Amino acid sequence: MELRSVEELMDLLYACRHQRALRTAALLRRSRPADKELQVAGLVHGIEELLGPADGAAHAVRHLLGERVYHLVRGDVGGGADDDALRLRQADEESRTAGFDAGVLEDWRTVLELVAARNSRLGAVD
Repeated sequence: MELRSVEELMDLLYACRHQRALRTAALLRRSRPADKELQVAGLVHGIEELLGPADGAAHAVRHLLGERVYHLVRGDVGGGADDDALRLRQADEESRTAGFDAGVLEDWRTVLELVAARNSRLGAVD
């Protein structure tokens, strides 16, 4: 499955139990406020419960959100991404026990649209 729009992605995220994904993304926002791709990877990695293992989720968002998000969701390490992959795993683990209100999924629509738009522009240049 390949997601082609933020709307399709939002539908999948709503279908998942997204509170943990929201907490993961919020934790990443706190630690790396300028790194929207890392935050989005934290938000979308949870769609694997609907699409199968992380690789299925990664492939689903690759076209829409770009290579970096794809590799982060897959859990790839190497090529300088070790720190980001580790940070994502740590935020995911912390989100399991964190007890704070991470907001609502709709709060992330604009960030998803920004990352998708940036990826679209980069794809047009490549």
